Amino acid sequence: MAESADVKARILSVAERLFAEGGIDGVSLREISTAAGQRNHFAVQYHFGTREKLVQAIFDHRMAEMEPIRERMLERAQIDGRLNDTRALVEIIYLPQLELRDEDGRHSYAGFLSQYLLRSRSRRFGEFSSATPPALSRTLALLRNHMAHLPEASAQRRLVSASFMFLHILMHHGDSEWSEGTAESFEFAVQDTIDLIAQCLEAPVAIA
Repeated sequence: MAESADVKARILSVAERLFAEGGIDGVSLREISTAAGQRNHFAVQYHFGTREKLVQAIFDHRMAEMEPIRERMLERAQIDGRLNDTRALVEIIYLPQLELRDEDGRHSYAGFLSQYLLRSRSRRFGEFSSATPPALSRTLALLRNHMAHLPEASAQRRLVSASFMFLHILMHHGDSEWSEGTAESFEFAVQDTIDLIAQCLEAPVAIA
């Protein structure tokens, strides 16, 4: 059982990186099996079944990793009286992703999540998976209250667009190559983007 769990974890890690680089539909399951060091070319199918189930397993695995962080952030925000603060809620949604780095120290999950969101067709606010973890679900519900002036589809569109803004920072600015030769720190770029996202989500509906 332990060996099987290790193999599955390895496949998840490799698949996340390859999907981020080549697109979810641009990488074969055989490539993933080979890159994960599996002699059996059908190792992915054996452990996960289908491409869609593998994709969902990566998403669910990362959501589970971030859930304890979000729980602590929610508790802190409640103690500080910031549950009505849009920026605080945005921090709870996005900042836990800073902790998710691959074995090379890069934010491959950000690239994967970008691909994941591009395939999403939901117009319901915060709906990206069949099972949203409790802390994230509560945070999204609180945020939706702050966006009550927006129709459901518009609120979802803004949330997805905001997500791409944050993921861009992680993918293109969250590594040592970018930080060299610039006076702007990664930390400043992240905080500036969080500020921008909060303002975008609160913005009134444009008049046609």
